[in-house]
Amino acid sequence: MIPIRGIENIHDGAKIRVSSRNTPHGELFSSFDYADTLTFDVEISSRYLVKSGKMIIFRDDDGVCIIQNGVFTPDYGIDHLTFTFDCKALCAEAEEDGLFYYYFLLDTHLGPLYLGLDEFGPDILSPKLSQSTDRLSKFQLTVYRATHQPPKRFAGRIMYQIFVDRFHKGSREVPLRKDAVMEEDWYEGIPPYYRPGDEKFQNNTFFGGTLWGVIEKLDYLKSLGVGILYLNPIFTAFSNHKYDTGDYMSVDSMFGGDKALDTLLAECHKRDILVMLDGVFNHTGDDSLYFNRYGKYDSVGAYQSKESPYYPWYRFINHPDEYHSWWGVKVLPGVDTNNADFDRFINGEDGVISHYTRKGVDAWRLDVADELAEGFIRNLRSAARKEDADAMVLGEVWEDASYKISYGKRRHYFRGQELDSVMNYPLKNAIISYLTSGDAANLYMTTRLLYYHYPKFVSDNLMNLLGTHDTCRILTELAGAPLAKDNKDIKAVAKLSAQERKMATHRLKIAYFLLCCMPGIPCIYYGDEIGMEGYEDPFNRRPYPWGREDGELLAFYRQMGKIRLDLPLLADGYYMPLSHEKGVFTFKRFDDKGNELTGAVNLGKEKIEIILGKKGSSVFADNAPLSYRHTLFPGEFDLYIS
Repeated sequence: MIPIRGIENIHDGAKIRVSSRNTPHGELFSSFDYADTLTFDVEISSRYLVKSGKMIIFRDDDGVCIIQNGVFTPDYGIDHLTFTFDCKALCAEAEEDGLFYYYFLLDTHLGPLYLGLDEFGPDILSPKLSQSTDRLSKFQLTVYRATHQPPKRFAGRIMYQIFVDRFHKGSREVPLRKDAVMEEDWYEGIPPYYRPGDEKFQNNTFFGGTLWGVIEKLDYLKSLGVGILYLNPIFTAFSNHKYDTGDYMSVDSMFGGDKALDTLLAECHKRDILVMLDGVFNHTGDDSLYFNRYGKYDSVGAYQSKESPYYPWYRFINHPDEYHSWWGVKVLPGVDTNNADFDRFINGEDGVISHYTRKGVDAWRLDVADELAEGFIRNLRSAARKEDADAMVLGEVWEDASYKISYGKRRHYFRGQELDSVMNYPLKNAIISYLTSGDAANLYMTTRLLYYHYPKFVSDNLMNLLGTHDTCRILTELAGAPLAKDNKDIKAVAKLSAQERKMATHRLKIAYFLLCCMPGIPCIYYGDEIGMEGYEDPFNRRPYPWGREDGELLAFYRQMGKIRLDLPLLADGYYMPLSHEKGVFTFKRFDDKGNELTGAVNLGKEKIEIILGKKGSSVFADNAPLSYRHTLFPGEFDLYIS
C-alpha cells in the first residue's frame, strides 16, 4: 500500500505554515503580489523553550536586511511564533517587486536557535533547526507587481512545435533559392552535419517543408488537441534553421513568404489555434540586410562600413572581421540589445513586434532570453501588449528562472514586467531521469520546488516539453541514448533496436502522460507523437515521415489530448506532489471547490494500491465503478477523478 500524504514541512521538531490574504493555498507558493499580506506561523516543540523570535529577511537587489518580530504563543506542547506583514513593506522605495531570502532566529532559554532550509531533508523545502547558520540555507520569497495581468487564453491548451523545412512540403510550389541545396529524399535523406575541420560546412540543405504545407496539416494538429502552434524562425535567412536572420520584415520565400504566413494565421484562428513565433533578437546572420558581409543585400551593412546605420547594433573588436558573435559562431554576429536604435527597430511603434502582432501573431518565444537586455525584454512585452492585450511572451531559459543569474546579473523575469513564462527544461530532465532510473525522488523534488518558486500564472503557462530542435529526440533519450558517446557518422544512421524501441515507446507514453498532468502547457515537438528517433542537431530535425507513423503511439497522444482538454483541473488546478517511494510517483491537482485528480505512476517492482480520500474512477477506464481503492501494477500509470 502506498501512502498518499500532503506536504507538512515537518522536520526536527519544527513546522512552517504560510497563509496569504490574496493567494489561495499560499503554502504551495513562495511568490506573491505586491498587494498581498502574508502570515508565517512557525510551530516549534515546547522542548526547545522558545521565548521569542525574529524573521530575518534579506532583499536580494540591494542586500538590505529587514527584521520582522514574531508574536509568541504557547500551546500545549507546541509553541507558536506568528509573523504577519504586507509584501509592500519588504520592497525598496518606489519599487513594487523584489526577490528575498529569509530564515528565523529563535531566542530560547538554551541560547539562540536558527530555523532555515534543509536542502537534504525529507522534502526539499524542509525546515531545519540549528545552533549555527553555517550549514543552513535560506528560504526564497518573490514579490511581483500586483498590476501584472498575464494572458488567460493560453493555459489549458496543447502546443505543437514545427521546424518548418522538415514538417510538410504541401502541394503549393515555392521558389528555390539559387544558393540553396535541395535534398530530394524526404524519407531517407540525412541532414548534412558538421565534421571537425570542415570549414566549408553550410546549413543550406533543405528538404522543402513550407508554411503552405503546415496549413494543409492543421486538421491533423487539431486531432491531437493542439491549440498553440509554435514555429521555429520563419524570417528570411540563409540557413535551413533560420536562426541567422537575414531580414526581420519578410517571411522566407522558400517557406511561402508573407502571403503564406497571413493565410496560416487566418486558418489557425478559424480552428482556435494560437500562433507563436520564434523571436531571435540576440544575433542576426552575417548574411543579412543589417550586417551584409557578402554584399547580397541592397544595403550598406555594418560589416561594409562604420557609417552604416546598423554599425552601432554590433560589437566590433577590430572592424570588419573581428566582432562578438553568439558563442563564437562567426555567421551569427551578436547584437547589442541595449542599443536604442536596435530596440526601436524591434520594439518601436512600427517595429518587428508590432508588425507581426498586428498581423495576428499571438505569442513570442524569445531565443536565448538570458542574453537579452532586461530593458529590451520589457519593451518587447510592452510592444506586443500594445497591439494585443492578450499577447504572451515566453523565454528560452534552461534552469529555474525565478532566481536566475546570467552573465553575473540577477534576472527579474517574473516580477511583472518581462516574461509571462519560460520553457520548462527542469521538468523535462526530471521526467527523463525518473523514467530511465526508476528513482522518483528527483521528479518529486523538482516539481515541488519549481511550482513553489514560480507564481501560479507562470506555472499555468510554462512550455512543458520533452524535446526540441536543441535536444535529442525523446524516444532516443528514453532508450538510454545508447550511442551517445560515439561519433556523428554513426549517429547519422543509427536506429533503435526493436527491443529498445518497445521499451522507449512505453516510457514515452508515461512521459507524455506526466507532461499533460503537470501545471503548464504540454508541447509536442513535431514527430515525437509518432515515434521519430534521432540524436542531437541535426539528427533531431529529420522530415516528418508521413504515412509511416507509429499508429499506437499516435492514438495514445490523441487520447491524452482529449483527456487534457476535457479536465479543467489540468489547465489551472493547484498542484501537489504526494509521494516518491520505491519507484512510485503520485501527485494531485485540485481546486477550491473540492474537485480532485490524483495521478500515479508505478515504476516499482510490486503492485500498489492507491487509496483516495473519496470515491473516484480512472480516466482510462470507461464506465468503471467508483472506488476508494485502485490497484496499479508495475509499469502502469493512471489518473483518478474524485
